[in-house]
Amino acid sequence: MSILRKDKPHLLYAFFMVAQQRPGFCGRLCCDLHYKELYFHDHQLQTFLGDVMSVVKSSLSVGQEKKLLSLFGHVRLHLLYKASVHGYMNIAFHSRCDGQGPTVLVAYNKAGFVFGGYISKDYAQTGQVINDDKAFLYSITDQREKPLRVSSTDGQYGFTDGAYGLNVGAMWFLNNSTATVQIVAGNSYTFEAEEMHGNDLQLTECEVYRVEECVGLLETPWRKIDLEGYGTKERLMDYIKNYKPEVKSVVQVRVLLVGPVGAGKSSFFNSINSVFKGHVTGQANTGSAGTSLTTQFRTYSIKAEQGGKALPLVLCDTMGLEEGPSAGLDIDDINSILKGHVQDRYQFNPSMSVQTDGVGFCKSPILKDTIHCVVYVLDACKVTLLSAKMVDKLAAIRKGINKVGVAQLVLLTKVDEACPLVREDLTNIYLSHYIERMTREVSVCLGVSQSCVLPVKNYSREFELDVHTDILLLTAVVQMLRYSNNYFDDIYQDGEQSE
Repeated sequence: MSILRKDKPHLLYAFFMVAQQRPGFCGRLCCDLHYKELYFHDHQLQTFLGDVMSVVKSSLSVGQEKKLLSLFGHVRLHLLYKASVHGYMNIAFHSRCDGQGPTVLVAYNKAGFVFGGYISKDYAQTGQVINDDKAFLYSITDQREKPLRVSSTDGQYGFTDGAYGLNVGAMWFLNNSTATVQIVAGNSYTFEAEEMHGNDLQLTECEVYRVEECVGLLETPWRKIDLEGYGTKERLMDYIKNYKPEVKSVVQVRVLLVGPVGAGKSSFFNSINSVFKGHVTGQANTGSAGTSLTTQFRTYSIKAEQGGKALPLVLCDTMGLEEGPSAGLDIDDINSILKGHVQDRYQFNPSMSVQTDGVGFCKSPILKDTIHCVVYVLDACKVTLLSAKMVDKLAAIRKGINKVGVAQLVLLTKVDEACPLVREDLTNIYLSHYIERMTREVSVCLGVSQSCVLPVKNYSREFELDVHTDILLLTAVVQMLRYSNNYFDDIYQDGEQSE
């Protein structure tokens, strides 16, 4: 039996309310302690924590998100609450949404409608009517090219700040902690029910996003890099082609890519391969499955051009990191990879660590077989959604790598999806307040210097290469080679160049 203690009783109660909906849950609240302790079986704790603390993903399709964003100026959406994960309880809603500033509620129904409301003021459970002249309701369907937008008829009334979900009079979400939207007559919003929600008030999902303003661009870049012209691209490519490791026994630097499922590890290899092939290609499996698409340890060598010489670089791809005890890449597996024991096409078994007597296990590796640089790959859109459990796992991995002394960098992927200004023009990447802030947050989260965090855009939906995308990708590779040199310098002091 385990006891979970929390400093905030309402958060603990929300945790319990979600947990008790799970089949077989045997927990109980210690009521005399006002929900400060929660008792349940150990195996239930392990399983439930793995589910609740997983990275929460938006249910908005790309098209739906674009239509929703068209209702605002330059903003990005930060997911705060998701009913299918946190529960349809008002206490779970408010524990994640109170005091968050401007928010938009996004509700989904079986009729195919995405609808809800935006408020510019905080949720605070005051029980008061809040004047908010910026508040509005909206509805999105595939049948309409543009979203429906409905403002308050008196230009003042925004919402009622109660103890349940968003209450705009005409619609009341999460009332009585249910997935059914309540309709209240006599209010300041007027619309046709068929147009707003198709007369379907039973929700299949409900989300709340914080609406963050993307402030204007910085006057000067927060990092200086030449993104202009093919001259820069050719110079970077020449550096990579002509690079030679500072240790004679090593011909190719081996870089290990590590990160959560779907962060873009395999896509990064495909993107670098595309740059040198001269067209977009997809050798490594990529996608958005819930579990890792990479189940083998793969080592990818890249040729300078079609049929040309191999580059002095090998990108090592692994299973994605997952939170469950028997899912994704294990920390012990990473240690075996670092030391060079794991060979190409080794088949991972999520239920156990690398086996010393297994096929593809190298018992006596030398320096050229080991990893010379580790690169953490993180999705810029999900940095703030990384669960505490995932952050702890990354910290444990970093601690182990620190002991070995291998160089470490971070790739921040999908920057175009994270910042609208960068999506409009990739050359804004080092002028973006938001991307700069994300690199700082990643720096603090992983305990690395901000200069070690490299924002990039992988090729994912394009058919043709883009010079600015190429320059960012190539700059990241150059840094990997430079940091690998630092590792070699640490190993061989006083100018020693061979084993």
